[in-house]
Amino acid sequence: MEQIKDDCGAGKTFNTAVNERVKQVRLALGLSQAKFCRDIFLTSGHYAEIELGNRRINARIIKLIGVIYGVNEHFLKTGEGNMFDKSADGKIARIVRIFEELPPDFQDYILQQVEQLKKLHKG
Repeated sequence: MEQIKDDCGAGKTFNTAVNERVKQVRLALGLSQAKFCRDIFLTSGHYAEIELGNRRINARIIKLIGVIYGVNEHFLKTGEGNMFDKSADGKIARIVRIFEELPPDFQDYILQQVEQLKKLHKG
């Protein structure tokens, strides 16, 4: 675990292992840096500095990654446990990513199909 100086210049250090785990998540999702940083509302420059270990990751970024991609926040903070929440297992993030890339008519069709599957499942 590499320790580097805090970007605010106060002489404090922070653990860059969290930064490395964020990169692992991005790669596991198969996303480019550009797409990933857009989804979590960061500039590409800011995100690149995170992956390089030059910027601290705050709680807001961890929360966004967890909510948007179904990532286990405890994993991001500590490296313990599964990368993705067990309930979502990364599937929700994948579905959302694909869904967002489709035109509105296709999105409506998918919603109708999911509703039909839900009805069939309840039987």
